[in-house]
Amino acid sequence: MGIMEDREKRTKWFMHDRFGMFIHWGLYSIPARGEWVRGDEQLSDEHYVQYFDEWNPVNCDMKEWARVAKEAGMKYAVLTTKHHEGFCLFDSQYTDFKSTNTECGRDLVKEYVEAFREAGLKVGFYYSLLDWQHPDYTVRGDMYHPNKNREECCAKEDERDFNRYLDYMHNQVRELLTNYGKIDLLWFDFSYEDMVGEKWRATDLVNMVRKHQPHVLMDNRLEGNGDNHGSLLSGNPTPYSGDFVSPEQILPTEGVVDVFGNPVPWELCCTMNNHWGYCNFDHLYKPASMLIRKLVECVSKGGNMILNVGPDAKGNIPKESLKILEEIGEWMKLNSDSIYGCGICELPKPEWGRYTQKGDVIYAHVLETPLGALPLSGVGPQELDKVYYLADGTEMKRGEAWNTALYTDVSFVSFGDDPVFTYPLPDERDTVLKIVRKK
Repeated sequence: MGIMEDREKRTKWFMHDRFGMFIHWGLYSIPARGEWVRGDEQLSDEHYVQYFDEWNPVNCDMKEWARVAKEAGMKYAVLTTKHHEGFCLFDSQYTDFKSTNTECGRDLVKEYVEAFREAGLKVGFYYSLLDWQHPDYTVRGDMYHPNKNREECCAKEDERDFNRYLDYMHNQVRELLTNYGKIDLLWFDFSYEDMVGEKWRATDLVNMVRKHQPHVLMDNRLEGNGDNHGSLLSGNPTPYSGDFVSPEQILPTEGVVDVFGNPVPWELCCTMNNHWGYCNFDHLYKPASMLIRKLVECVSKGGNMILNVGPDAKGNIPKESLKILEEIGEWMKLNSDSIYGCGICELPKPEWGRYTQKGDVIYAHVLETPLGALPLSGVGPQELDKVYYLADGTEMKRGEAWNTALYTDVSFVSFGDDPVFTYPLPDERDTVLKIVRKK
């Protein structure tokens, strides 16, 4: 089986499920100024270790997290097993800087895997290639390291052996792949400047991953970041190109394709507010209606969305996030058929919203109230069989009337009795119509 066929087989579930939960959680939840707090504020080792001494998320209930994700309509999740700070939420034999050595005393990755599997969700691991705690990770000249401006730390650069760090990193990835059963997704983060590709011994790393879990999906960040898709689009991908690209906090203007025009799997990763890790003063949350529409936009362009939550230091998902996820879940319970298993529609994007498609069925996502009847752009009157509200199965009334006579190549439907009148949309966030065409 070739590279393209292997990738297509691995990504089949991913491109069906479309919607996942990202979970950023670590010691940075205690200072509560975002996951980059140590790097941004250049906090010293001595300062940061206090959070290790304090770590004890007494309210963390992974079964509750899984319930929230499932009720929101999410099908998979990705947890930060280790972020840039180097703190491990799993019981690694290669470090003491781990949750099992804190007052918490728990292997939180194990609890996560068991809870999310039990809920029927696929499980993924995020693992940072960076590590600001490890003594052999580069400090001098590194653009991100919190100790980059501490001369006493930079002076020890000659004592560091980056290959020792790489051994450590590879060993930890092996632990994650061999100690927790089947893992569905591996989310590496991230490459920058000359820290890219074989700087991570990427070919060896991927070969090891494929040896232990050949089915697991990998992102593209062994050779890029959110601003760089890497070689996956080149037509000649590297062995470590990954299975999907990962735009961050921005949607591609169109679907993602390689140089030959073939669709490439992709996943938008985005936050609900403006931080990945918990930030107790950031209350700029995106409304559920916006996130529903962005999920639809992803699917209409052939992509996925993984939406982030950042639990607090005690293990609580913020109440704002819970409210948003509950509303998304209400919409998904009625309209998920237009998301799961759907992708790019063969028809062009309509002015009033978006189309998604699954097989021969087209779903119209109506985001703007029409003036009178709604034109089903690209669907001729003779090919239209029936149109239903997806939420409740009600058959819609055809909308052709005296004032549509000039537009004989387009079908119309009405949101009320008289197609000439204007009626409010049943769901202003996104009213979904199921379009059935004649065979």
